[in-house]
Amino acid sequence: MRCLVTGATGYIGGRLAPRLIAEGHQVRCLARKAGRLRDVPWAARAEVTEGDLRKPETLAAAFADVDVAYYLVHSLGQGDFEAADREAATNFAAAAAAAGVRRIVYLGGPEPAGGDSVSSPHLRSRAEVARILLAGDVPTVVLRAAVIIGSGSASFEMLRYLTERLPAMITPRWVRNRIQPIAVRDVLRYLVGCATLPPEVDRAFDIGGPDVLTFREMMQRYAQVAGLRRRIIVPVRPLTPSLSSHWVGLITPVPNAIARPLVESLIHEAVTHEHDIARWLPDPPGGLTGFDDAVALALTKVRDAEVETRWSNASGPDAPAEPLPSDPDWSGGTVYTDVREREVDAPPGALWRVIEGVGGEHGWYSFPLAWSVRGWLDRLVGGVGLRRGRRDPHHLQVGEALDFWRVEEIVPGELLRLRAEMRLPGRAWLELRAEPAGAGRSRYVQRAVFLPRGLPGHLYWHSVAPFHAVIFGGMARNIANHAPTR
Repeated sequence: MRCLVTGATGYIGGRLAPRLIAEGHQVRCLARKAGRLRDVPWAARAEVTEGDLRKPETLAAAFADVDVAYYLVHSLGQGDFEAADREAATNFAAAAAAAGVRRIVYLGGPEPAGGDSVSSPHLRSRAEVARILLAGDVPTVVLRAAVIIGSGSASFEMLRYLTERLPAMITPRWVRNRIQPIAVRDVLRYLVGCATLPPEVDRAFDIGGPDVLTFREMMQRYAQVAGLRRRIIVPVRPLTPSLSSHWVGLITPVPNAIARPLVESLIHEAVTHEHDIARWLPDPPGGLTGFDDAVALALTKVRDAEVETRWSNASGPDAPAEPLPSDPDWSGGTVYTDVREREVDAPPGALWRVIEGVGGEHGWYSFPLAWSVRGWLDRLVGGVGLRRGRRDPHHLQVGEALDFWRVEEIVPGELLRLRAEMRLPGRAWLELRAEPAGAGRSRYVQRAVFLPRGLPGHLYWHSVAPFHAVIFGGMARNIANHAPTR
């Protein structure tokens, strides 16, 4: 079949696409920018079409000749995400119907008891998207999952960091609510299987793993699997969802904008009410993956640096068109730059390996305290901070997150361009280059670019300029010095 995957740059979509290909399906991915999928390992075996679900005029080519369309996008972390998701789902359903698509598959969230009146905005939006798709003319399967356990998922990262960093903690009362987590491998198995369901299947299904646990029990079980001591957890009444999300935002890599809707969702119990999906997609011979096994598998992937996708892969809508650091001077507007060059007594390939390894556990090669403080300040104002780290310790892909940067461009062996995603009064990039200098030597070229927005942007640049010699100068010097000469 020809399958259209939306959200292929995200956590689930980026894992589903290669599995559909492995099953023999033709895969087309819809992305706002095709370049975001340029470096994924399966890129050569898929078709990528540019389009935006909020711009219906861009969708016809993506849906043409499609048999199964997967809706795996959401606007979590953006301003009015409920309105954005409503518009995207309406356009998706209309485009699928107009193109004669035979099946829609949507991965949504659990439906709490009491309906929308007591639901969180996040779950309410997920339920509304499900209703929009089910009400359309195309047979639709909605899979309702609660907490997904897998390396790189936002829910797993919350659980992991809270448990590992806090041997004792005061928690909100919702840690006593029951949850039925599901392993990401089982979610993907259901998603792949839904492609071949008969057309009369047009409904929602609850999906969950074999264990029903409280979040408190999940933390204790995680500690046991990870070889940690039993955690001291004291639930108290005063911790509201808002306070809880700030607490999660400070301790984990998940920023407040995403932590808050996730926390609000955990206030409601999320347990499956039926397992009807097994009528069409029976459980595997060994049964669905248990919580402990799912955690162990995820930790193995993290330890072996084999995390396929992460929650931070997905980014929000692209910023309005503005001059890029590669544009000529006549592109308009004030552009501040800080350029550093160093001669390196090592070949370009050796220098490049240092450049591609920046960030994450390797750090930024200058004044670690300054980078750490900048990351904490960003977290305090609701930004992503430094804790997103990197997916792989040695290799980068276009579009993935790197601490509080996003990889915007890579020319292997030559150029790494990062776009800042920290809270700034403007837009910023950092370019790192390795250039040949003859006789087994190379030249390191580092360029920071800042496009200010209004007076605050100009004031910001001038306020931090005195520190550039220490931070950017030290970075250039240390990266050059770390390049091995052999």
